[in-house]
Formats: sequence, C-alpha cells, structure tokens
Amino acid sequence: MFCSAHTRLSRIAVAVAVLGPLVWAGTVHAADTALPKRVVVETRTGPYFEVDVALTTPGKDVDELSAAGYNVTNVNGNVATLYVTADELLWLYSDGYSMLRVEQQPTAPPEPETAQPKALGAYHGYTSLTTELQTYADNHTSICRIYTLGQSVQGRELWAMLITDNPDVDEEEPEFKYVSTMHGDEPIGTELCLYLIDYLLAQYGTVQRVTDLVDNTAIWIVPCMNPDGLVAGTRYNSNGADLNRSFPERTEIAGTLFDQSPLNETGRPIEVQHVMQWTADNSFVLSANLHSGALLFNYLYDDDGKGSGVDAPTPDDTLIEALSLRYASHNTPMYTNSSPSFTNGIVNGSLWYEASGSMQDWNYRYVGCIEGTVELSTTKKPSAALLPTFWSDNQESMLSYIEGIHRGVRGLVTSSVDDSPVYAKVTVAGNAQPVFTDADVGDYYRLLLPGTYDLKFAAVGFENKTVEDVTVVDGAATRQDVELTPIDADVNNDAVVDAADIQVVVLAILGQPNGGFDADVDKSGAVNTVDLQSVVVALLKQ
Repeated sequence: MFCSAHTRLSRIAVAVAVLGPLVWAGTVHAADTALPKRVVVETRTGPYFEVDVALTTPGKDVDELSAAGYNVTNVNGNVATLYVTADELLWLYSDGYSMLRVEQQPTAPPEPETAQPKALGAYHGYTSLTTELQTYADNHTSICRIYTLGQSVQGRELWAMLITDNPDVDEEEPEFKYVSTMHGDEPIGTELCLYLIDYLLAQYGTVQRVTDLVDNTAIWIVPCMNPDGLVAGTRYNSNGADLNRSFPERTEIAGTLFDQSPLNETGRPIEVQHVMQWTADNSFVLSANLHSGALLFNYLYDDDGKGSGVDAPTPDDTLIEALSLRYASHNTPMYTNSSPSFTNGIVNGSLWYEASGSMQDWNYRYVGCIEGTVELSTTKKPSAALLPTFWSDNQESMLSYIEGIHRGVRGLVTSSVDDSPVYAKVTVAGNAQPVFTDADVGDYYRLLLPGTYDLKFAAVGFENKTVEDVTVVDGAATRQDVELTPIDADVNNDAVVDAADIQVVVLAILGQPNGGFDADVDKSGAVNTVDLQSVVVALLKQ
C-alpha cells in the first residue's frame, strides 16, 4: 500500500507491479526508473492494470490521455479510469499523473470451462453458455434460431440468437439487437441476455405483451461478443484489442451502406469484422450494447470531434434522449444515479468522455441504426448472488427499450410498375440522418417523436418523392407506404437508352451545354452523380 504523495516507484516495486497481484490506494507520482520505449498501440499485451488517475481539468486532461494512446474507460468527476499495460503504467508515472488506485486485472478468476447447464443467476463460461443457447434453440424451434457470426481469434463462436414468430422468413418487421460483453471482464450483460432469452421464450403465447413483441419484431441477442476475453477474464480480445474502440472512427466513414461506401472492416479485430458484416447484412433499426463498470445509459455521439466533456448531439438528439430515458427510467438505481456530468441515469457519450471507434457511433453513421450503450453496474463483476436483482432492475428496461422500435413511421417502398420492393433512402425534412429500407422486403422504420413531418424517399433508378404532413402520434408507428416511379432514362428522347444519354447527364453535371435536355432524371431538383448512376443502371438492365 502506497499512501504518501511523495512516494517514488523503485525498480523492485516495478517488478512486483508487473509480475504479482497488486492493489494500491493513495497518490503516487512519477518514478525514477528506466522506461520502455513509448509506442502508441491499438493492441496490448498483459499483464493489465486498472488505474484511477486524478484530473485537474477533466475534459482537457482526458483528451490528453487519449491523444497519448491510453485507453480511458470511465470518467467520474475529477477521476479517470484507465485500462493499461505494465509499460503504460510506467509511462503514466513518467508523465507525472497522480494515481489514486492501481489494480491488477483480472481481479477475479474467470468462470471455469464446463458444458454443464447452469441455472439463471449463475455466471456462465463460454462452454456452458454455448450449451444453454443450443438448448433454448432446440426446445423452441417455432420461434428461435441460433447462428454463429463467426469465430473469435481462438476459435470460439460468436453466438447470435434470433427470436421471432417466423424465424426462417424475412418478414415486414423491424430488426432489433442486444450485443453484450464486448469487454470480457464485464459479464453481467451476458447473464441478462440469458434471462431475457428465457423470459421471451417461456412467456410467448402466455403473456400477451411478449407474444406481440415476438410476433412483430425480429429480436437478435448476442450474449457475448468477446468469448476469448470472457474466458480469460480480461477487457481485451486475445490479441489485446479493445473491441469497442476498434470500429471505423468518424474520420474513416466516408458514406453510408446505402451509398455503397466500403465496409472498411479489413485489419480490424476478427470479432469486430464479424459483427460489422452481420450488421451490414441485416436492417437493424434500434440496438444497445451491454457493459459494466458504471451505472448509466450512454447515448450518441461518443465522438464528434468536440473533445471530452463537450456534448456531441446527433440530428436525432431529442429522440435519442427519449429512447435512453425509456431504458433508464424503468431501472430505479440507474435513473436515480447522478454525477457532475449526467442526471436521470443518461449521458451523452462525448459529454461523459470522448471515445473513438465505438460500435454505437458506427451503427448510427454507417447503417442508420440508433444504438445506445448500457452500463449496468459500477462493479464489473458483482457477486452472482446479485444477478437476480440485476435482472429485476433491468427486465422492464430491456423490454420497454425493444418496444421503442415500434414508434414513429413505418411502411413499404415499392415500384409503381410491378410492386417489387425498392432499396431506398428515407430522410425527414430538416434532418440529415437517413434510414434505409430492407432491400428484400422494402420495409422501412423511421423512429420519430410525436409531430408532423415531411418524408423524402430516394432510390437509384427511381424518381425522388416527398410525402408531406405525415402525422406521428404517441403510440404505434404511423403507416406510410410509398410507390416510387422508375426514371425515364431516355434523357435525349431518342427512344433508346444508350451512351448518348449518359453523355447528356455528364455534360449537365459539368455545367456544359447538353442540348437543353432535362438531366435531372430522379426529380431531386439537382443534377448530380445519382442521376448518372440511375441512367447507367437503366442501361445495364436492358
């Protein structure tokens, strides 16, 4: 135990810190010791330490820690929590940071690997989790399927469970997802996912609310995104990567999935690659990822370039705050929790502390899915005896949050020629954030608060369309189906679509004479590359 503010770390103490279990409390300052070469890394090698660092100017200090490459995992007033390696621990001393606590990780032994079934309320290891999920799928074949999104670094499956009334049919219904345990030392969410799976499957056909939810929603649950970390009891995957700092960052996202912007998964942790591909292959509308280490609901954005301690709202800020409260307000310990940076149990991610490469930011920016981050407990792995209490605190929150997917406006977008589904972008006038239809079904879901809105629909090969004065009520989503008219790609009116039509559009885009033809083929009010793309698509379809 080091208590003096003037204590200096010796070489012997460094060896103890690196090689043996360690818990320090007090204030420790810079050390006189040889330092390893400083390298900013995205993957880390253990042993790992959780460190509380005193902050003088919280926002500025957190930004400096992040810029130096440290992994900030929590900020509470004038204290930042970091997850660091032994080398980074020495660099912190060298940089002069005052540390209030240093605790070697993991603090508790991981759950032993066993295939034996366990009752709800006990922590599961990867093998027993696998057994439980397969048993649920086997016993509820009419409404449940189990899939693997792919394997972890060490070959463990990333299990995903789908619960819906017709699990083998892509229906006109919104898709929801809960993803848990991106950090392997935060296993409470895995257990709450099992509680939720058990509740939905057991009460279907008995409790009307559950039956309605399963009949009208595709509910995906990934209880553990980081199985290697779960087995090891560590935050990182087995290559030392923090999965919730490894998604494409704000500056790496050039466009959306609809724009055919690249997925940009190459080189990322394999678990992140699997989740990115799965997300892109589906049409998720609303989601949340589950963590522990704090008690709050963290909402978008985590990073909008504003810096830590600064609110970074999305175009849907009021809506997203309402969805966040939909979760927090039903969880009494969360809702009554407060700190210098948040009230009512919710906080903007950037206002809390800026984190680049988070899954929720990528979901919103790239696929148009609103996602939140749920922090379930200030203790990362509380006693298993408390798990039933955590389920009691979160059951209504988890159900109510899923039900939020059925608010706003919904409908089908089809072709006026043959009623076929259209892959379209849907936006609200005055709001730049898009959502997209499911290409296979044509259904869309735009979450909105009560009010009156003008909706804009755009699709390659079709004329744009605006539907005005769509009224959204405080209840079930308003239905608004839309038919889009295929474009007339014969721009030069010569009764054939060919390269000459492409040339007319190109000339118009370049601002050069094009014979006076109307090159705004999609009726958007502007001639641009979308018009060119639409003509090319029409040409290729001939």
